[in-house]
Amino acid sequence: MNSIEEYLRRDAELYPDKVAIICNDEQVTYRALWQRVERRATELAGRYRPGQVVVMRAAQSIDFLVSYFALHLIHAVALPLEQDIPQSAMDQVVERYSRFTAPDEVADILFTTGTTGRSKGVMVSHRTIVADGDNLVNALGVTRDLLFVICGPINHIGSLSKVYPVIMMGATLHILEGLKDLGAFFEALSNPHFARVATFLVPASIRILLQLASKQLAAMAPRMDFIETGAAPMPHSDMEALCRLLPSTRLYNTYASTETGIIATHDYSQPGDGYCREGCLGTAMCHSRFFITDEGHVACQGDTLMSGYADDEELTATVMRDDTVFTADNGRIDDKGRLWLMGRDDDVINVGGYKVAPTEVEDAALAFHGVEDCICICDPSPLLGNRLKLLVVKRPDVDFTTRELARHIATRLESYKVPQLYELVDTIRRTFNGKLDRKSYRK
Repeated sequence: MNSIEEYLRRDAELYPDKVAIICNDEQVTYRALWQRVERRATELAGRYRPGQVVVMRAAQSIDFLVSYFALHLIHAVALPLEQDIPQSAMDQVVERYSRFTAPDEVADILFTTGTTGRSKGVMVSHRTIVADGDNLVNALGVTRDLLFVICGPINHIGSLSKVYPVIMMGATLHILEGLKDLGAFFEALSNPHFARVATFLVPASIRILLQLASKQLAAMAPRMDFIETGAAPMPHSDMEALCRLLPSTRLYNTYASTETGIIATHDYSQPGDGYCREGCLGTAMCHSRFFITDEGHVACQGDTLMSGYADDEELTATVMRDDTVFTADNGRIDDKGRLWLMGRDDDVINVGGYKVAPTEVEDAALAFHGVEDCICICDPSPLLGNRLKLLVVKRPDVDFTTRELARHIATRLESYKVPQLYELVDTIRRTFNGKLDRKSYRK
């Protein structure tokens, strides 16, 4: 099939009374969902032309997905923004794309970062959506009897891409408003009508669950089929803790980005040399390929790639050539064809001629019993040169000194990787999808 909407139409015919989506107190069957999409498409057809970019707020709701699918049906292009984006910022995005008509194959424009300023609008085709969905179906083993719980914002690839395999397999989706209400999260996972449940969680969300709700999470072990993570590096200590709590659950670490699509994944819960190994992203999925450039960067190919940056051919040419997207991720491929990430060029800190990946320092610090969150940054000094500085959020129930933390890190890393400076802070700045906001600290 050529679009996710063709799968939705098929589901309405084959599984008309199957619950398609649950959200808050509302649920909709596949037949009712398709009927709503068709009605919405009729309403929108008189307002938007093919290729027109339609800017919309991405509410965590069934109605948002109805509009999203309907825009695809009339060959318009969906540009979903954060639900709480200020109206002034939304107006800027509308103005930015008001005169732009997307190529015929484009279904969505997704932003790679925030929606203010000159963010990069990535064009995603219908072919890419289907390829991403098929990659996940085959790699994660998504089946029709699965309930998939989405917690993250569905205007970004991390969570939006999980809609695709659910629709393609005729499974059921449960949409939540983030993880602020842990009770609602565990209530969704405990749905008695489903024996198999799964979810996608960024590493920061997993850490919250490990710290605040480990007993409730462990109670889900008999029914939790798999958890997928991505968007940021997963600390080794959190991997081990999750494996202990969920011994029969598959735990996937996925390599993906808005530009590349869904590329590779690795089940780090399986015994062997990949067990709980941070940085291992597994082998390429069925519609994707990757290789390492002469500079040591990951390059991706296949049907999941973007169509380019919207209305910016010059910017597109800087990362996409010869049907290949060239990333800034440093990586290697082992003898089993598995991709291993080793940081990004713009994140590496040069200390006295040594190159330090801050993720190594953060992983070591997060393994210390009293550290709730942290980030390793560069502290430049005109006299002493670059120094490593660790910003640390303490767990409220644990007390320790920075000297004790430094000693712990020194048992795990080479001496030049041990931070010289430490600062206790209340919070660590992160992006909308849980990534450490390194750019803001560099500024």
